This record gives sequence, C-alpha cells and structure tokens, in this order.
Amino acid sequence: MNRRARTAALTAATAMALSAALAVPAVAAGPAAAPGGHDATERAVRAAAADGVPGVTVTVRRGHGTWAATAGVGNLETGKPRSVRDHYRIASITKTFVATVVLQLEAEGRLSLDDTVDRWLPGLVRGQGHDGSRITIRQLLNHTSGIFDYLKDPGFQQTYMTPDGFMKHRFDEAAPEELLAIAMKNRPYFEPGASFAYSNTNYVLAARVIEKATGNEYGDEIDRRIIAPLHLASTSVPTTRVTLPRPSSRAYSKLARTDTGPTYDVTELNPRLAYGSGQMVSSSADLTRFYSALLRGKLLPPEQLKKMKTTVPSSRETSRYGLGLVDRKLSCGVHVWGHDGGIHGSNSGAVTTGNGRHSLAVNFNGDWSGSTDAIIEAEFCGR
Repeated sequence: MNRRARTAALTAATAMALSAALAVPAVAAGPAAAPGGHDATERAVRAAAADGVPGVTVTVRRGHGTWAATAGVGNLETGKPRSVRDHYRIASITKTFVATVVLQLEAEGRLSLDDTVDRWLPGLVRGQGHDGSRITIRQLLNHTSGIFDYLKDPGFQQTYMTPDGFMKHRFDEAAPEELLAIAMKNRPYFEPGASFAYSNTNYVLAARVIEKATGNEYGDEIDRRIIAPLHLASTSVPTTRVTLPRPSSRAYSKLARTDTGPTYDVTELNPRLAYGSGQMVSSSADLTRFYSALLRGKLLPPEQLKKMKTTVPSSRETSRYGLGLVDRKLSCGVHVWGHDGGIHGSNSGAVTTGNGRHSLAVNFNGDWSGSTDAIIEAEFCGR
C-alpha cells in the first residue's frame, strides 16, 4: 500500500446547533431488500437521528440479500444526506482485522500466540512495572496483558482530545514507538493474565508483531490477506492520509464528555495516531462482508477461528472478548460476534451471527449521542 502525503489544507471547525438540521430526519432505504423486513431497524435508525446523531448509515446482509438505510445528514452546513456507500473511520473495528492477520501467521507457523512480546519486540514493553517478557501475544489480543492504554494518558488526552489540543495537533504524526512510550510512563493495570482491561496499546503492539514477523507494514498484510481476497473496495489502512475517500460524510464531535456545547467538524485528522488499534477506513457493506466471511471460516482455519472465539469476561456484563472479536448476548438471547469502534466524529458497530449469515454494520457521523446497540438489538431481536 502506497503512503500518501497528508494534505496541507485544514478544514475549519464549525460550531452550530443540531436541532434545526435534524428536526425531521429522513430515512432512505437501499435498493435491494433482504426477506424478513427491517421495520424495527428502520425505526431505531430514525430514533438515533432524532436523538441528536447528525446522520446514520446502516447495511444488513442476510443470506444473499442486502438492505441498507440512512437517516439524518452527512453535512450540517449543506444538509446533504448520508449515503449507504459512505466511507468512514472504523476505529477499533480495526482490531478484528489485526487479530485475523496474527492468527493467519500462527496457522502458517510463523509465530505462536504463546510467544512473549519480548520474543518479537525485545525491550519495548518496559517501565513502571511493565514487562514484555511476561506478556504473550494472546494476552495482547484478548486484553488480559494489563498494559496501560495510551489513550488514557492525561497528557495525550489534553493534546488530542480537547478542542484547543485537537485543532492544533490533528495532523500530528507519531511513530508507534512514541505511542508505546506514552503507555510505558504509566503503571500497568494488573499482572499479566490476572484480569481484563481494554487497552489500545495492545493492538499497537500486535501490529508491530505482524511487521516483525513478515517484514512488511501491517497495513500491507491486511490488504494482501483480507482486503484483496474479499474484494473490499471501500476498505483501506490509510497511513497518514487525513481525508476520507469519496463518497463520505463530514464527521462531528463535541470534543468533550458532554452532549452540549459547540459541535466541531473533525473530519480531517491523521489516523496514524491510532495505528493498529484503530487506523482503518471502510464502509457498512464491506464490514458486513468481512465479518460474514470471517465467521464462515473463509479467512481462518477451524483451529484458529476456534481460538479467536475463545473468550474471557469483559468490562460489559452482556459481552465476552475473544481475540479481537466480541461475543455479545442480546436481550432476546441471540449471540452476535463483532466489534465496535469510536474515534473523533465516528461511532460504529459491526456484528454477525455465529454462522455468518446475518450481518449488520452501522455508523454515526457524530460521537456524542445515540446508540448503535439499539440498532443492533432492533435488527436481531425485532425491538
């Protein structure tokens, strides 16, 4: 995958009220409909837009049929609606792609999940009690390593997650080792294997392991092993490209832990700051295709897929975490497998049933309101 120079243009932040733009959210269904109907899902999509999400795009794949819908707007200035073909930042959904490549490498005998981090990245996980000689690749992938999440570092949050900091630093480039150094300045959460704590640092390390094991950038391996074989034309690992491919919508954030106050256009940013924990771009159609193929055994041998689906208790009572893959039990008892992801201005969820025959992917182009969980519940439970 070729690197692209980041753009020099900076899109100005916009602060505006959402109420007028979203007073009557439009819902548009896609051209192809799967059997069974999606009335509850459509209501949930409409409700998300009414709740304050600028715009929603969702695709459902069931058997050989697809259904897609949008609600709200993709651009608060012009009122342009969202598209079912929108590209968007998938954030932590990237983790499933990274874990899949690691498991493919294990199937090829090029690494073991029981290898220590030091085996591949000697001396990189050190400081404040972190010890890479006691942490395995498996523990990276299922978040039982105890390694501190660099996104939780107060300095990082001040620099990249406040209005002033984000506007000044949105195009910063940072090597993965710089992100890891931030994590290493903080104490680990617990002894390796003792508990579960979601940490983006784990997947920065997992991506670096892929690079050490293959000699290639982790994004090139994802492209060669997953994107190209599945013909995911809207999916990429964009390195330092700060813009989204077309078609796409604008992305909006409050840049605060609140649903009030100014709304900022945060569409352009350097995704390299997320690296293997959340760097990718995709579309709802591509994500349903990816998760369907994964759970149907198209990307991993049975032994590796079984390992991926071997879960540990997570921080959510209704879900368990495997290797880059979440097992979620819905209110109606149905289990779906997938991942969610949030990054500045983008909130996404992608899931599929255990047989891979019923999949959904949804994206909000705002990060402060609405619930992707409600849309998933509506599709798979009918409420």
